Amino acid sequence: MDNKYIVEGMTCSACVARVEKAAKSVPGVTDAQVSLLTHTMVVKSENEIKHKEIEKAISKAGYKAYLDEGNISKKDNETKKLVLILIASIVLLVPLFYISMGYMLMDTFPNWPLGNLKERPLVVGSILAILSIGIILINNRFYISGVKAVFNKAPNMDTLVALGSSIAFLYSLILLMLMFVLRNTDQERVMSISMNLSFETAGMIPALITIGKTLEAYSKGKTTNAINSLESLAPKKALVVREAEEVEVPVEELKIGDAFITKRGEAFASDGIIVNGDTYVNESMLTGEPYPVHKSINSEVTGGTINDGTPVVCRVSRVGSETTISKIIEMVKESSASKTKLIRIADKVSGIFVPVVLLIALIVFTIWLFTSNYDVTVSIERAISVIVVSCPCALGLATPVAIMVGNGKSAKYGVLFKNAEALEQAGKVDYIVIDKTGTITEGIPEITDIVPYNISENEFIKIAASIEKFSEHPLAKAIAKKTNDYYETFDFNPIKGVGVRAFVNKKECIAGNIKVFDVNDILPKEMRAKAKQAALVGKTPLFFIYDNKYIGYIALRDQIKKDSKEAIRLLNKYGYKTIMLTGDNRFASDAIGKAVGVNKIISEVLPEEKRDIIIELKKHGKVMMIGDGINDAIALTEADVSLAIGCGSDVAIDSANVVLMKSSLMDAVAAVNLSRYVFLNIVENLFWAFIYNIIMIPFVAFLKVEPWIGAAAMSLSSLTVCLNALRINWFKPYKEQKPRKSKVEIPSFGELEKEIY
Repeated sequence: MDNKYIVEGMTCSACVARVEKAAKSVPGVTDAQVSLLTHTMVVKSENEIKHKEIEKAISKAGYKAYLDEGNISKKDNETKKLVLILIASIVLLVPLFYISMGYMLMDTFPNWPLGNLKERPLVVGSILAILSIGIILINNRFYISGVKAVFNKAPNMDTLVALGSSIAFLYSLILLMLMFVLRNTDQERVMSISMNLSFETAGMIPALITIGKTLEAYSKGKTTNAINSLESLAPKKALVVREAEEVEVPVEELKIGDAFITKRGEAFASDGIIVNGDTYVNESMLTGEPYPVHKSINSEVTGGTINDGTPVVCRVSRVGSETTISKIIEMVKESSASKTKLIRIADKVSGIFVPVVLLIALIVFTIWLFTSNYDVTVSIERAISVIVVSCPCALGLATPVAIMVGNGKSAKYGVLFKNAEALEQAGKVDYIVIDKTGTITEGIPEITDIVPYNISENEFIKIAASIEKFSEHPLAKAIAKKTNDYYETFDFNPIKGVGVRAFVNKKECIAGNIKVFDVNDILPKEMRAKAKQAALVGKTPLFFIYDNKYIGYIALRDQIKKDSKEAIRLLNKYGYKTIMLTGDNRFASDAIGKAVGVNKIISEVLPEEKRDIIIELKKHGKVMMIGDGINDAIALTEADVSLAIGCGSDVAIDSANVVLMKSSLMDAVAAVNLSRYVFLNIVENLFWAFIYNIIMIPFVAFLKVEPWIGAAAMSLSSLTVCLNALRINWFKPYKEQKPRKSKVEIPSFGELEKEIY
């Protein structure tokens, strides 16, 4: 059972670790995943839990949590607030920096109304103190959050900022008070002490961190554009027909079965089926395809897509969270909030990072104290520099911001990752296993041969259509549409991996592949030869037994999708081992497989055997499965990464962790390309975050670097990570990429590869 919460007050990965720990401490909670980017938390539990207990635990940890009512993606007000805080901080920071640096560096200082400030150290100190207090008050959230975190035994980034700034301010304030005490007795010492004031450090640290935070918030706001754009596409009103009148109602009031009207240029209010009219629909929001699709009576339409033709009347088929647009939005949100192994590692590192930094700062302070003839000013500056420069913002943002941008990018192309793990792992697989019908091929077979045996063609078609009209298989549907004249049919049952059985015109009828004759060898040799010849040219023969007699076969052929060959060529070039896995007959499968260029063809396998093949492949490397049918669901669930073709069955889509909305294998190429690029971006971000701390901590600890420079460098590191992640927006996922190295080979599957004919 999953429950979602909004969490307020988090600033870094240390906060994330603290919130997750607090949530997991509540009895009944099995797992908790917190997203710093979306400020959300998903709590998993075996049974219903009391929300107040979760909220209380989070509050005790120093944060605020409340149950999410479905509005995870809110308007970005955070950036606006930070911009106002930043402007106010800069207004005070400019004179603070000018006076401080001018006082220390200039021989003569401009005359002010109070006189030459170079000769007025107490005035200068007082002005600096007032300006720094102003900046501290404006940026008070750092101090409030940082102090709360200390009291909750969970120091975070705000603790480091508050500690660095506060130490500098309090130390300077003590020096200023000492200057006032000595003002009439030792003017030379007052002047000397004034040179050690660090009010500019106290003010610059929060101001510079706010610059970084503002840019960070802006970058994070950019990453949520995909969700916001999708939500904006969801219609708010619907024009329904009730009691012969047209009434406009909120979409929330729609019920399954309601009739609604969609005029030209309007978005369809919900998922539905056209019951009156003929039009063209712009589905680019789902598929990315720019050309409208023709729709007529009984055609399905998706809520949010645009009617580009004449007005039509539709019947509502799905409402609320069951609509396609709602499911897509939820997928993107869950994927953005979910975590990869790299995120979990970064969160754990950040959780212990702050205490370690404080310990390092104490050691640095002690070393400088003894090596600088007990110069407290220098020792404090070095310690503050270590504290400020070590804020773990970049480390915490490195992975999630790249995942968020990657999700937004993929959603624009109709490639929907259900979780972050799938986005990270899709490009790292070794084997790509692909279903044939509906995945490599169009899945809309056409009849090529009707070959009756000792029966008239019309009677044969009537019997065949009578049994096949109850099946959902694409081959069966093609046969069922051949005629409108049917016999009475009852007791329809599928035969796993073979075909179907039913009573047609009160006589038993069996329809299926060559395996229907495994138990009853009544197929004449000459007919077996004909069927084999049809299969050799890529056709799929279906055999029929009626009243325990063979009555003929019907051959069908599926067309290869126009981009399947190019997609498989690219996957092969990238170093993936491609395997076509199908329940279809060997000869038809071989014809298709060789035409598109897969590395291996495995045919005539049952759903359980598909799973067994995936399990065997996983012993040799990571496996991706791409499929569209109910018979693929087991294999999709077993694979490391699974892709469902968007027009496929609901079971396949539910079983997969990536959905390709356009039903094109080129989108599988886009998925692996994007995954590879996102993973590279994550590695770059983590490298920068770790190297930054490895270099900067000893740099500021042992060289005389002003603390405010450390604060600026820290903000720059976070900004660098965010900007690097935003580069993903310019990535072209369909463009051919560099090959990857792979040493895996395709193993043998023994009996599953045996010849059937």
